[in-house]
Amino acid sequence: MTRAFDAIIIGAGQAGPSLAGRLAAAGQQVAIVERHLFGGTCVNTGCKPTKTLVASAYAAHLARRGAEYGVMIDAPVRIDMAKVRARADKVIMDSRNGVEGWLRNMTNCTVFDGHARFESANTVRVGDELLTASKIFINVGGRPVIPDFPGVDEVPYLTNSGMLKLDRVPKHLVVVGGSYIGLEFAQMFRRFGAEVTVVEKGLRLVSREDPDISDMIREILESEGIHIRTSAECITFKSHPDGVSVGVDCTEGAPEIVGSDVLLAVGRRPNTDDLGLDTAGVAVDARGYIQVDDGLASSVPGIFAMGDCNGRGAFTHTAYNDFEIIAANLLGGAARKVSDRIPGYALFIDPPLGRVGMTVTQAKATGRKLLIGERPMTHVGRAVEKGEIFGKMQVVVDAETRKILGAAILGTGGDEAIHGILDIMNVDADYTELQWAVPVHPTVSELIPTLLNEMK
Repeated sequence: MTRAFDAIIIGAGQAGPSLAGRLAAAGQQVAIVERHLFGGTCVNTGCKPTKTLVASAYAAHLARRGAEYGVMIDAPVRIDMAKVRARADKVIMDSRNGVEGWLRNMTNCTVFDGHARFESANTVRVGDELLTASKIFINVGGRPVIPDFPGVDEVPYLTNSGMLKLDRVPKHLVVVGGSYIGLEFAQMFRRFGAEVTVVEKGLRLVSREDPDISDMIREILESEGIHIRTSAECITFKSHPDGVSVGVDCTEGAPEIVGSDVLLAVGRRPNTDDLGLDTAGVAVDARGYIQVDDGLASSVPGIFAMGDCNGRGAFTHTAYNDFEIIAANLLGGAARKVSDRIPGYALFIDPPLGRVGMTVTQAKATGRKLLIGERPMTHVGRAVEKGEIFGKMQVVVDAETRKILGAAILGTGGDEAIHGILDIMNVDADYTELQWAVPVHPTVSELIPTLLNEMK
């Protein structure tokens, strides 16, 4: 028996439930299919739990620094990792249950538990059920890449999911991968008390950033005792009595690192390989990402892809924006496009990096005449008052159009302060609109007008 719906949504991550809510409120009959955990990556293995752990690690770090602030803690700081994990688990469960409960009680929405596979361009099988709809939305997210390093299949390793299940502090954590996920876990577990080594194949950490920002990030991590090994061209693994031996062909340093635990954080891949996309005729690229146009439509009329699986953004906020674009276009008669999205993101080490738009390197490559402003966090009153002076503020502007091309704020509050610039870029306003703003003192954001006035 085939059950007919107006829309089928595959996956209950960041975009799927919100779209279900909008379609159902418009009177459409919606089927939403989830094979595992409601809430997707963000709720279960990404933003929610990791930022909870980051907060616990920050509390430990600040406690150790108490004497700098005149706060005397006589006993050594002790980490109860079981309680740290329990706190993160509660955040996960509260969020997951909230999403699931919302969907199961939603009028005009039917929840199906199971794995969805296409049987045609408008039909999906979930177990013994056949579902059909004129519009199908894919929101299946992604999972960690397991690199084909020699010996990787012969040793135990952790991914971001496994790290969240630890109720102990590793003796020596070796993090393979020097970008967002790897660096956040590296710093938090160092603050929990582990020895930590980061191994990165590239010449520097977070290679998409400008070299000066990358160097500052390295300085921040090394100041806390994290070992950094870059240019690791040949990474190998083998068992060792003390855990895992990680071979690194680096330009300097010992050729082998022995860790009690290894975290693989070298990227993610889309969960599109077992959906029957070929049966439906949906085109994917060489890495498995569903190919979509500017309105997030796939190669098959009526099938759309949202979130990590479409390769057009790897963040919770871009997945949610995918939902906003589709809902506005289908229900509101708009013509919103992915290409209009201003890319912004953050690296949640401490202090965090807030980034929007182009790097200075990217801006220079365009050949434009530029204005560039920079200010070290040592010259930001709020950072000095908090005793958190690592990093800097940076902005790059097109000198002729007077439009901001990009900015980075690496420093305390950088993940929040960056939104002042992001908002100006979103409304396509001249940078001069910010020059005469009167921001609140004392904040990091108050230095943005100063930064713009000092460009050269």
